[in-house]
Amino acid sequence: MSIIQAIREKGAVLVISLVAISLIGFILMDSISSTGKLFGGGNETTIGIVNGDAIDYQEFNEKVTEMEQQYGNQSGQRNMVMQGAWDQMVSERIVNDQFDKLGLVFTAKELSSVLFSEEAPLQLKQAFTDPNTGQYDIEQAKQWWSQVKQNKNKEQRSALISQVIDPMVLNSLYSKYTALIAGSINEPSWMINMEKASATDFAVISYVSVPYSTIADSTVKISTQDVKDYLNARKSMFKQENGTMISYVSFSAAPSKEDSLAVFNALEELKPEFRADTNAKFFLGRNGSTIPFFDGYLPGSQIQAPIGEPVSSLVKGEVYGPYLDGKNYVLAKVIDIKNMPDSFKVRHILFGTIDPQTQQPIMDDSTARRKADSVATAIKNGASFDALEPIYSTDQGAKQTQGVMNFDLKTVQSDNFAKEFGKFLLNDAGETKKVVKTEFGYHYIEIMSKSHYEPSYKIAYMARQIDPSDETINKANAEAVKLSAAATSPKALEEYLVQNGISKVDLPLPVGENDYQLGSYANAREIVRWANEAKEGAVSEPFSIDDDFVVAIVNRRLREGLMDVQTALPYVESDIRNQKKAEVIKKKMTNTSSLEAVAKDFNVQVMTAGEDSTLTFNSQIISGIGNEPKVTGAAFAKDAENKVSAPISGNNGVFVIKVDSYGKKPVDDALWQEQVAADRNRELQTALQQSFMGLRKMAKIKDYRSKFF
Repeated sequence: MSIIQAIREKGAVLVISLVAISLIGFILMDSISSTGKLFGGGNETTIGIVNGDAIDYQEFNEKVTEMEQQYGNQSGQRNMVMQGAWDQMVSERIVNDQFDKLGLVFTAKELSSVLFSEEAPLQLKQAFTDPNTGQYDIEQAKQWWSQVKQNKNKEQRSALISQVIDPMVLNSLYSKYTALIAGSINEPSWMINMEKASATDFAVISYVSVPYSTIADSTVKISTQDVKDYLNARKSMFKQENGTMISYVSFSAAPSKEDSLAVFNALEELKPEFRADTNAKFFLGRNGSTIPFFDGYLPGSQIQAPIGEPVSSLVKGEVYGPYLDGKNYVLAKVIDIKNMPDSFKVRHILFGTIDPQTQQPIMDDSTARRKADSVATAIKNGASFDALEPIYSTDQGAKQTQGVMNFDLKTVQSDNFAKEFGKFLLNDAGETKKVVKTEFGYHYIEIMSKSHYEPSYKIAYMARQIDPSDETINKANAEAVKLSAAATSPKALEEYLVQNGISKVDLPLPVGENDYQLGSYANAREIVRWANEAKEGAVSEPFSIDDDFVVAIVNRRLREGLMDVQTALPYVESDIRNQKKAEVIKKKMTNTSSLEAVAKDFNVQVMTAGEDSTLTFNSQIISGIGNEPKVTGAAFAKDAENKVSAPISGNNGVFVIKVDSYGKKPVDDALWQEQVAADRNRELQTALQQSFMGLRKMAKIKDYRSKFF
């Protein structure tokens, strides 16, 4: 005890000093970090800054949620949605910044002129299209807009603005911006005439080609300096961002054959009990079916589950399977078979008691019931449905079709369909007109028609997913742990892989700090986050991704700037080798006085090209030669006719050419004008694309997402 006390007393000053130093370090680190608040630097909720405009964490999450709702929140797709949200928010800030500098605005008057015209957003035009004329009903749209502006539900208004109005405004401003760019593009007549000549003038050439393949690759050595010189001469082509070169080894924990057989046998044992059971819903729940019970009928033509038997041969009460359906083994029990319609055409008048959007009351229950009964009686006594529906119905959606709606059998039986409404449509008593109460109020319903009758089946599916057993998972995990423990160095890793016959995946491209994909793994964000923090040569502990255990290796860090030799080599090696081969071939061309002399020295033949009039200055491919732009250029060089060219280092070999003659192809002026118009449109699209790429390149973008996700 006295020793501990002595340490406490004598070490007090040291401890206090260390704590103070740690706090100062923490404060300084926080103050210079992108998320620090102290001393006026940044904000801990800022995940990015574009040209000085911050992207807030909450704003970003709201955009992600909005996109998930708009495009569907599919399992495993969140990372893609997050990337899409980021790209969209960055792009919007870049172009909005440009709009501000150019003074481009979108006024309230423009908003009305767009909303209530044929230029309206597609969502509105679809929602307010007159079914009789097929035209956009502007008056209906104006009534809707008036209601929107009076809507006190802030969340609904915000969703509408972000999903409909904001994109429309952005699109309008972008149209103005593109119009400015389009107006700035001008092509003088002399250039048009030159282009026409480039497309109609053709050359006929003779040539000798010495392919690079005549020199073995093994005889050409590429040095580090060769690669550096190549990169330095093409710096703009080989710029790279910060990133990490990663390799990984995966160990599958997917279900084994034994796991699959165990599930099959379990269902096989359950089959007699399933056949004898009288309450399918409880049976499925009690036995943990992965497919919930659907207490409805499906037309035979819509049954797609591979039950192993023709639908027409299914017998009531029989159990089929087990059969494989995706990742499940399934037993299918036919509960009932009925001849039922698949299509329902109905019309209704809704006397709503509550607004389904705002949840505000419309009228009390007794008033709604009284009005519904009165209208039903009036129609029974000869009143016109079409005359009463616009006056009384509170269903704004159905008003566009005079209360007429079409449904299929599956929709009528779904959980999202008003139960009482669906029950009436499916009645076997032959009723066609009735007042029905639902959660929305009272409906006066008329069944106009039922069609497409066919045998329909109520089927209960007892499904079990084929999951890996603990033994399978533990085995894969153990193998991954062994590798991770054995890989104490890059050399030790390679030795372990060779000794155990394990293959490694070397990713060809660097992984960025905000990436979420790793090779074939779409959701490997955890590995990417680990790799960003680990040292070069580090080997991870096993990560569980999908059905695998994955061990990752950090090979190298890449810094922003010019590619290093090791990274660039796979991309440039072939080109550098061909350049060296070209030098060797040219040195051997001691006699270039004629094509025949060159052909004799290299034991090749003199060939011709262009006799089919396809060798024009605009040609991308030379018939019989391929993609050789330097040869094309040489064929149209000034005073090139009847002269032997100097050796040309091409894409596939060294060429020596002689222009035999020039000609001019006839041109159809109408087709030429069409071609010119198409070319101008492509040029405009290219200009717009390059404009945005230029804006993005010049933009000051700070990306801090990796600190949050």
